[in-house]
Amino acid sequence: MTSTAPEALEGQHPMAPTVAEPSSWQRRLRRFGYRPPATGTLAIGLRDRLDPPYARPSERLWQLFGIGPALAERLWRLSAWGGPLLVAAIAGVLRFWNLGKPHAVIFDETYYAKDAWALINRGYEGAWPKDVDKKILVDPGSVPIPTDPGYVVHPPMGKWVIGLGEKIFGFEPFGWRFMVALLGTLSVLLICRIGRRLFRSTFLGCLAGLLLAVDGLHFVMSRTALLDQVLMFFLVAAFGCLIVDRDRARRRLAGALPEDGEGVLRPDAEIAETLRLGWRPWRIAAGVMLGLAAATKWNGLTFLAAFGLMTVLWDVGARRTAGAVRPYVSMLKRDAVPAFVSTVPVALATYLATWSGWLASDKGYFRTWAADQDKLDGGGFWSWLPEWLRSLWHYEYAVWDFHVKLTSPHTYESNPWSWIVLGRPVSYFYESPAPGTAGCPATAKEKCAQEILALGTPLLWWAACFALLYVLWRWAFRRDWRAGAIACAVATGWLPWLHYQERTIFLFYAVVFVPFLCLAVAMLLGAIIGPRGSSERRRTIGVVTAGCLVLLIVWNFIYFWPIYTATPIPLDEWRARMWLDTWV
Repeated sequence: MTSTAPEALEGQHPMAPTVAEPSSWQRRLRRFGYRPPATGTLAIGLRDRLDPPYARPSERLWQLFGIGPALAERLWRLSAWGGPLLVAAIAGVLRFWNLGKPHAVIFDETYYAKDAWALINRGYEGAWPKDVDKKILVDPGSVPIPTDPGYVVHPPMGKWVIGLGEKIFGFEPFGWRFMVALLGTLSVLLICRIGRRLFRSTFLGCLAGLLLAVDGLHFVMSRTALLDQVLMFFLVAAFGCLIVDRDRARRRLAGALPEDGEGVLRPDAEIAETLRLGWRPWRIAAGVMLGLAAATKWNGLTFLAAFGLMTVLWDVGARRTAGAVRPYVSMLKRDAVPAFVSTVPVALATYLATWSGWLASDKGYFRTWAADQDKLDGGGFWSWLPEWLRSLWHYEYAVWDFHVKLTSPHTYESNPWSWIVLGRPVSYFYESPAPGTAGCPATAKEKCAQEILALGTPLLWWAACFALLYVLWRWAFRRDWRAGAIACAVATGWLPWLHYQERTIFLFYAVVFVPFLCLAVAMLLGAIIGPRGSSERRRTIGVVTAGCLVLLIVWNFIYFWPIYTATPIPLDEWRARMWLDTWV
């Protein structure tokens, strides 16, 4: 069994210097699990604290399967990518199976599929006739692409992504869902690898990916041409880039620190405070991903701010661990400006680049607004700015005004407070075929139900409620940066929506933080399994408990499969799956 628990790397060398006595408030917090930092431990374990090793399976596990040391080493190395690729393959099969069904325009596909088709062919979104959906499903080739511009309220990147699938596979359901399904599958691979880096455990990383693969909301969103799944992918990719950047920066710090005569790494205040961490391409890549996220939906901007703060705080922690006496001052001198330049301007440039089709055209909505204003009043004070920039700014302001004033009631709107317990999921598609038709069993006593419900796997989400509490405890009382990173991502994707209590919002917006919920549950399961060195009885109980919970979550996903995939089922079976009245 691998060393999976967060406590696995904790401990102190018997020859470590004496640690200063904690203060009275620290002693009082110990009852809640708080552990004061070991400020007196100078060099023991410093390399591992800066660059922790990856957990290895125990020798007993290999012996159980009759595997020798050489083969065991080879398998362990292969598992770093082999395990995540296997989990991603499972997720891909689930997401691409029968992807073109139902052969219909479901929920907001009526906007994004058509906008994407116009964007990929004309460079700007068009004004489509209201009754064109049925014609597209019957014969898309006979439907002309409109030349008149359409007013849309989201940036273009997500529609460029959807349009790429349409360009390859045609203007039909499989085509407009293909790229979203691909990004959904790749996000599972990313979470496996991110979890592996976070927990230094291939097992826990793959477990987090498996949980994401069987989450109902992520699954449904991967099979629907909406923007939120595209946004989720770019945010997960940005998070992963920053995790890699953190590892490389800390490894560089460890490589610059001196070693004593016994090869033990020693902290050095001067090096820790003055060392420049050099070229950081992964942080620039994160800036690109965050720019693409904001260019898909504007709530990606909140992640730009949160992740930017998070990455410089990681630098503070690295310099403090390496021996810096004033780590915040050192960060402000050495890291803050490079961090800003490699994320914010990069994200802004990336955002503008996604508007290239609109900029290159003279027919996009509001594209000539500034030129028209110049003819009317000379352009006013801002006339010195480029015409394209003023037109784009006006468009962006109009979109902002639309979003903040969107209060029209909707059947499936929900308050963000209820998201975490799946209070009000959204029905994307519903039909009631008669017995013997459209897959409804001929033996059914009444009409069947055929639905696509954007509902997270209930047992996974309800377990995530406890996992978030554990993560918050772990961050507050153990100062675990991994718990802090997960909590930051969940809070950034969720809490800003609480500010818009009057706005029309939906549960499926929560898909952006579903991957981080899965990381939180994986972290909790690691703690349940227990750290290396625990008694055999403790580990056995932990493994059985965690295994049963995972199996129940997988079973729960299978149970709700019919209402994730529009599989016709008798009405009684559909009612049995409506666990809460608010799901109907």
